[in-house]
Amino acid sequence: MTHDVPLGLSAPPFAHVPLLERLVPARDAGFSAISLMPGDVWALESAGMAAPEIAARIADHGLALMEIDCTACWLPGHRAASDDVPMASLLRSLTPERVVETAARIGAPSVTAVEMMGVDMSLDEAAEAFAYICDIAAPHGVKVHIEFLPFGGIPDLASAWAIVQAAGRPNGGLTLDSWHFFRSGSDFDLLSRIPGSRIHTVQINDAPAQAEPDLFHETMNGRLVPGQGSFNLTRFVRTLDQIGSTAPISIEIFSQTLNTMPMAEAIASWAPAARAIIRKARETDDR
Repeated sequence: MTHDVPLGLSAPPFAHVPLLERLVPARDAGFSAISLMPGDVWALESAGMAAPEIAARIADHGLALMEIDCTACWLPGHRAASDDVPMASLLRSLTPERVVETAARIGAPSVTAVEMMGVDMSLDEAAEAFAYICDIAAPHGVKVHIEFLPFGGIPDLASAWAIVQAAGRPNGGLTLDSWHFFRSGSDFDLLSRIPGSRIHTVQINDAPAQAEPDLFHETMNGRLVPGQGSFNLTRFVRTLDQIGSTAPISIEIFSQTLNTMPMAEAIASWAPAARAIIRKARETDDR
């Protein structure tokens, strides 16, 4: 992979760093794009900066805008979920209407949809709710992609793909995060049968061979830089290539260790590590 192939920096691990303070470190670390959280936009708008100005500041640093991450209050049970759910108040604020409107204002090409509250739903209910997000996003030219989470109500690739298929919307697809893929035990055979055009965004990271008992704790604190863990990331990237995916690739690493460092220091090795993995995937075949 060369430097002119877009490689993005995922926003959520840096929620503690104001958006405008992320731009120079991201650019200097070799990234060509970033994702945003809705709150990044809302905070600057509340301070008097219009969305087009925010977008211009990002572009002025040579960075493209990959996606808005995420809407998390889109299924029937979300609004009634218990306050005991981690981050319940924040998640309830991330409604499809607010998030899609934010994506449209800032010029984001897509929106991620997640299920983090552990709600139960039928396939029909989930498909109808996902189709609704796709329908309100379509007039803005915005795609919508489900990111499955092994500790959530959409726990694996099979569950997420079933919803996308049942919804039947042309702008609906999937986010494929390597941590969620491997920790959920998702199937490479299934991935190889999904049209590459339905993979809308990709996130790569790594983790130790032995999973922590608490997967939520691990995903938020124990991820590793690509190549430092156990995931077969070469096969992961190669399979995406084989199905014709051209989805933007970003790096998303939540880590207690890295959180103690300045952002520029924490991310310095990420882009070179990811590019090494992708280069290996495209030069060798170790299946």
